[in-house]
Amino acid sequence: MLTPRHAVTLNALGLYAIAAILFAAFVFQIVLSELPCPLCLLQRVAFAALAVGPALNVRFGPRPSHYAVSLVAALAGAGVSGRQILLHVLPGDAGYGSAILGYHYYTWAFVIFVIAIVLIALVLLFDRQFEQAFDTRQLPVLGRFEKTAFWLVFALVAGNILNVFVECGPDVCPDNPTAYLMLP
Repeated sequence: MLTPRHAVTLNALGLYAIAAILFAAFVFQIVLSELPCPLCLLQRVAFAALAVGPALNVRFGPRPSHYAVSLVAALAGAGVSGRQILLHVLPGDAGYGSAILGYHYYTWAFVIFVIAIVLIALVLLFDRQFEQAFDTRQLPVLGRFEKTAFWLVFALVAGNILNVFVECGPDVCPDNPTAYLMLP
């Protein structure tokens, strides 16, 4: 049985997973010196939007509408990453960026977004988590685990926003970035 308390903990775990993905994107960008393309940046936006549902569930308790926000974000992210996969599906196309375990970042993003869609759909099957959802007097008591998950994702999203500004400046990002526009 998925109680409201268990659902909050599960959503905090989801926030940690999203934080790990955003952190890994930063690490690969810095270590491999690969600047994200506009589609890569849109996938990061979709991961940030994917975190909105779990963040709302952690703070205000689980609600179907919170899961719906994440579901829409996962669908959008799958669409963007699927588009990028289709751009590089031609024979002889090396793809964009390095491959990890044989797949490019955008392929991994597509797989993760599809997994997120399936997991959100499965979690929505457990109605007991919503029993106290509309009683605002019984908001979840947040422990260090939940607060850390929330603030970690918040910091990584803020870092991504700063990263985009440093990479692209106030202008549209180039299709194939080669340097940070705001750095000498």
